[in-house]
Amino acid sequence: MNKAESSGISDQLDSLGFQRVKNFKEADLMILNTCVVRQSAEDKVRGMLGYLKGIKAERPDMRIAVTGCFVGDELKELSHKFPQVDFFCKPGQIEPLRDWLSADSLTQSGQIGRPSAGATPVSAYIPIIQGCDNFCSYCIVPFRRGREISRQPAGIVEQAENLVEQGAREIVLLGQNVNAYGKDLADGTDLAGLLAVLNPINGLSRIRFLTNHPMDMSAGLMHSIGTLDKVCHHICLPLQSGDNRTLKAMNRHYTYNHYRSIIDHLRKEVPDIAVSTDIIVGFPGETEEGFMNTFRAIEETCFASVHVAAYSVRPGTSAAEKYEDNVLYETKMQRMHKIEALQRGILEKANGQLVGGIVEVLVEDMKGGKWYGRTYSDKPLFFEAKGDFAGKLVRVEVISSTPWSLQGKLVH
Repeated sequence: MNKAESSGISDQLDSLGFQRVKNFKEADLMILNTCVVRQSAEDKVRGMLGYLKGIKAERPDMRIAVTGCFVGDELKELSHKFPQVDFFCKPGQIEPLRDWLSADSLTQSGQIGRPSAGATPVSAYIPIIQGCDNFCSYCIVPFRRGREISRQPAGIVEQAENLVEQGAREIVLLGQNVNAYGKDLADGTDLAGLLAVLNPINGLSRIRFLTNHPMDMSAGLMHSIGTLDKVCHHICLPLQSGDNRTLKAMNRHYTYNHYRSIIDHLRKEVPDIAVSTDIIVGFPGETEEGFMNTFRAIEETCFASVHVAAYSVRPGTSAAEKYEDNVLYETKMQRMHKIEALQRGILEKANGQLVGGIVEVLVEDMKGGKWYGRTYSDKPLFFEAKGDFAGKLVRVEVISSTPWSLQGKLVH
């Protein structure tokens, strides 16, 4: 989401005539697009703002703007705490930032402190819904991004068509809770309906979407994944815990059995679906038995990938207010490493079974002297070949594997 929003800001800056500089100390304008999901991330933002305060003291004409999840509703309080910042903009709201930039004298000859942008990537992001209504007890997002607000389908389709015209071959639809898309739309369009409208776009090869909440996995959406040819057979569906007591404390609104019933339905509709998930270990009150419930859930479900993190207190969330962080750090690390080892074994077996077979790969770019792309089920694959394959769908024979990627040989 942050990458997509940064790209949108970059487009606005380009249209206003700003020039990029490599060293932000030389910039007339510095824009911070922030992520504060973890407290450590917010601490880094505050540290950077302190650093910029010193630079601005030496260069008073420098303008500083801050957007992203660091910016909540208390704009006056933020302005008082950080007087070095000229403009605060709530996450996802590009228009107020554009209006401020248009009115500022910097527009005529400004230089912007941000990395140089390249051509449109093969895989491009499109935010389709902002905010979240779920209020998981560990999560700050609803308090910073607000409640769920869906974009109109026409604007999304137009953006997708423009990106394809500029060279994108895959679009990734984004949202903090992407499969809740359309609940607030008067015309009744949901994510399944949006996928159906995007699927016929000429020149578009693949469609992905993330991240999903289990409670919003409708039967219609599962059917769309199985029947629309450009929708990839890969989905991120965070479980967070396989222990019902922990799930209730997390305010996730489902049990593990309910989650498994969703997975079973999904695999019935799409037999080759690859499901990735997120897991939090060491949530307040998680017992050894509770952790083992999560461990067994991963064994049973055989996820395509597991992103595991140790719980850390996030001030401002209900978990921080209600629960004591009573699982030892060492215990959290042990549990995290156990899940990482389990998943490594699952992936080693699954990827090994692909060796000798042929897969279709959408080539994205060069990495380490090899072409890099992903399979239909989102597995990273590398191959060596002469020529320009960026943006092309190619057939590749898998010749070796690791738990994390595949190596292949181009099939002519």
